[in-house]
Amino acid sequence: MYDYSTMYDYGTTALTAEESGAFGALFGAIAAMGVMFYIISLLIAVFAIICQWKIFTKAGKPGWASLIPIYNMVVLFQVANMNPWLLLLMLVPIANIIVMILLYVNLAKAFGKGGGFAVGLIFLNIIFMAILAFDSSEHQAIA
Repeated sequence: MYDYSTMYDYGTTALTAEESGAFGALFGAIAAMGVMFYIISLLIAVFAIICQWKIFTKAGKPGWASLIPIYNMVVLFQVANMNPWLLLLMLVPIANIIVMILLYVNLAKAFGKGGGFAVGLIFLNIIFMAILAFDSSEHQAIA
């Protein structure tokens, strides 16, 4: 007959001081990387808000609108000379991609930029939003 009592015997060996210190150093390094990732993400978010604030003020909209989550998209649609009700299409899975592409194309047009700049807004958003915020372009509203 098979002895099942030893089947789940994992032993009682404890970690040595060196092993415990190595694990502590590893977990400390992982925690430090997590904190650095959080800080960098926070800085990028603050920079994005600053860029959006500048874009809104260039377009004659209130800059504080960039701080309010859904309202900032409504204002961004207005800046891009688009109907803010298109924001509802952002809730539809494939349509949201199309609407965002149209938004960035129209945003580039609203500031007198071309199709290449619109591609930059789509793929390298934070960089091209910063360019749009801090360059000398002016908003061209539809008459």
